[in-house]
Amino acid sequence: MADRGPHPVTCPLCEATCGLSVTVDADRIRVRGDAEDVFSKGYLCPKGAAIGELHEDPDRIRTPLVRRDGALVEATWDEAFAFIDERLGPLQERYGRNAVALYFGNPTAHSLAGALYLRPLIKAFGTQNVFSAGTVDQIPRMFSAGYLFGDPATIPVPDLERTDHLLVLGGNPLVSNGSMMTAPDMRGRIRAIARRGRVTVVDPVRTRTAAEADEHVAIRPGTDAFLLLAMIDTLFTEDLVDLGAATGLVDGLEEVRRIAAGHPAERVAERTGVDAATIRRLAREVATTERSAVYGRLGTTTQRFGSVCSWLIDVLNVLAGNLDRPGGVMFPKAAAGQPNTRSGPRRPFRHGRWHSRVSGRPEVMGELPAVVLAEEISTPGEGQVRALVTLCGNPVASVPGSRHLDEALAGLDLMVSVDVYLNETTRHADVILPGPSPLERPHYDLLLLQYSVRNIARWSEPVLPASLPQEWETLTRLAGIAGGLGADVPVERLDDALAATVEQLNGAEPAPGLTGPERLLDILFRAGPYDLTFADVAAAPHGVDLGPLQPRLPDVLATESGLIDLAPAAILADLPPLEAAAAAPVADGLVLIGRRHLRSNNSWMHNLPALNSGSNRCTLQVHPGDAERLGLESGAEAEVSSASGSLVVEVEIDDAVRPGVVTLPHGWGHTEVGGDVARARPGVNSNLLGDVGETDGPTGTAVINGIPVTVRGAREAALVGAAESTSTRHL
Repeated sequence: MADRGPHPVTCPLCEATCGLSVTVDADRIRVRGDAEDVFSKGYLCPKGAAIGELHEDPDRIRTPLVRRDGALVEATWDEAFAFIDERLGPLQERYGRNAVALYFGNPTAHSLAGALYLRPLIKAFGTQNVFSAGTVDQIPRMFSAGYLFGDPATIPVPDLERTDHLLVLGGNPLVSNGSMMTAPDMRGRIRAIARRGRVTVVDPVRTRTAAEADEHVAIRPGTDAFLLLAMIDTLFTEDLVDLGAATGLVDGLEEVRRIAAGHPAERVAERTGVDAATIRRLAREVATTERSAVYGRLGTTTQRFGSVCSWLIDVLNVLAGNLDRPGGVMFPKAAAGQPNTRSGPRRPFRHGRWHSRVSGRPEVMGELPAVVLAEEISTPGEGQVRALVTLCGNPVASVPGSRHLDEALAGLDLMVSVDVYLNETTRHADVILPGPSPLERPHYDLLLLQYSVRNIARWSEPVLPASLPQEWETLTRLAGIAGGLGADVPVERLDDALAATVEQLNGAEPAPGLTGPERLLDILFRAGPYDLTFADVAAAPHGVDLGPLQPRLPDVLATESGLIDLAPAAILADLPPLEAAAAAPVADGLVLIGRRHLRSNNSWMHNLPALNSGSNRCTLQVHPGDAERLGLESGAEAEVSSASGSLVVEVEIDDAVRPGVVTLPHGWGHTEVGGDVARARPGVNSNLLGDVGETDGPTGTAVINGIPVTVRGAREAALVGAAESTSTRHL
């Protein structure tokens, strides 16, 4: 590696989008926080610091792999694409376009190629079988925003720079670095809010964020909707409703009042584990603090009533007068690519335009729930999925029903993966197409800046010359094959056609001489809400500061009525099951929830020594009282069982966990693949315990928080299993 640097780079490893300063010496890559960055101002987390390890990882795939005689062997790029073309075309012709499915993982949201070239790829395949990690993550949040405001990308985020009161439900932003709220240095931001006012965290676990907060409310998992309804009822009964900037812009207010009236604080206290006085006080604090914001994240979306929870969070912000208010929750205005900055009429959001073949799950945002992918592959009949393309995803590790999906992938006629690792999913592939490391590719956070707590624009040039084709070139060649143009169609021809389409849709011409992502970005900047071009942004390597969030109502609304729909029928349809849950006895068994760690984001990060170390461990965290009752000891193993499966994992006793709750982290279970570092600390796959039949009603998003489980010591479980086996033999 030649000497170079320091070089400003945007970190693409999580949603914080921190600015890094990278220096490449002859023998190593050094990474620091970029003190001149307009957004992160020198902040650096362990993931960003490890970006050099990712680049140098010896287990990272650096050449195409093609399956021959049952084994994956190295091949040239032309050989790999010819193999795909030879197999894909006849399969599509014989079985139809829907015989091919696509799955894309979270890293595509952090990739400029994913942001710009994924949708054209999907269109080229022409299939309705599209899946993503979103349905084990944030889709309920986007679904509810789509119906309230008219577009699923129109999501209000807390104005962290000015708020005096932040209420967090089911989120751990000090670990996630935001999440659907792009914000570097969340620790500094949380501490600043606490100095100005108050931070409250509602979570079954005293997370790192909760430990920094003024108050931690240990709610029972999966009951956030009842807490929110009771808080909304309090606003109505205590005459605290003040719509603020939304006055005259809402529809359905009386319907919300009627619904909330059935769930007063006294009724939901036992179910939520939060006493009525606390619930009412939380509501008053949200309504009476002039600059207040309510934020919910993964704990509220990946539960049975994820869409209802997401809806109620927005309703609470509206009723307290905190929507579109500085210091409340506001709508970012991204420099490029944001639907709600476009002029002219926009089509209101709708879902259910088609349904999955086997279980009839509705489409949302052009996708089907990831939990049905296995049955779409394994169930014979017309429309059966026979080929799969995965893009930077590992659904065998990240989707409930992992065992069934693992088995289903083995029966595919063709599988193609665009990925840099051999993992639990890509080990089934017939072709693996790798991409360059983050230091070898340019970057602009086209998607994540649409959820930023401050409006900025920042372009990164590659630090090192790429040893592989750029991802956008690979996706473009795949699109050409999928569209029937063959493996040899020039990338330049396809990219010119895409640029012409983007230019026509946005009504802006790019500067001459640009190609690829730079040309597409130039079109989007020129069509955007600021007087910017690609050249302007590229000339400011530490970023362009476009200022704090600004009020944007009513211009962002795209509903049919032009109003905020506080009571959308698509969400109200899930209230009868909620009412049934409210009438059922409060369960007293253990429930499983997920866990995040600052050093981990996706399963492939477990192969980096700096991240797969220390306290980043795959353990079952248990409250001391539960551990004593069950006879569990720290460091010993326990068997965790659900209706769907069981696993054996090391126990970690921690009083930060609410009694009746156990936690497991996501993305582990690297027993056969994943690289040397990952296999040395494999952990267990928590998705062996998930039930594909338990999902958020409107969206089909997987329930990974609030899973009923039983836990017993591994030795006891082995003895019981042996006794049951003996009894069976005697019978």
